[in-house]
Parts: sequence; structure tokens; C-alpha cells
Amino acid sequence: MDRMKLYNIDGCGYCAMVRNVLKQLELNYETIDVPWPHHERTEVLKVSGQSMVPVLVHGDVTLSDEYEIIDYLKKTYPVKS
Repeated sequence: MDRMKLYNIDGCGYCAMVRNVLKQLELNYETIDVPWPHHERTEVLKVSGQSMVPVLVHGDVTLSDEYEIIDYLKKTYPVKS
């Protein structure tokens, strides 16, 4: 499967939630920082159909809600005890 891409803004609390889970699960991903103004987020719009972040792209999976992203990550990469 392709490497995960996280469309992100550093000052975004919702993006930070997703980054924290990615870090906890020790997953490799590419961070794509997007501009603050929504009208400049053309790449996010192209991949997800909307301009909000965070957006996670993983192969054929595109998720644009932080809770859906976190749920997907935890189900796809469960913590090993």
C-alpha cells in the first residue's frame, strides 16, 4: 500500500490529534503542509473534495475527519501488547 499522506496545518488542533496517534502507533507518513486560507488549499480540495484539514490519504482510502482518521488508524494498525 502507498505511504500515508497527511494534509496538515501545524497550528491545527485536529491535525495535532491525528499526528499524535500516528506517532503513538509509530507509523511512517508524509506530511503535506497546506496554507491557512481555504481558497489556497487546492491540493486538499483535489484529493478530498473539500478544503478542511486534517485529510489522510492511504492508498485508495481518503478520510477527512479527525475522528474517522484516528479510528481508521487504530483499526488498521492495532497496538501490539
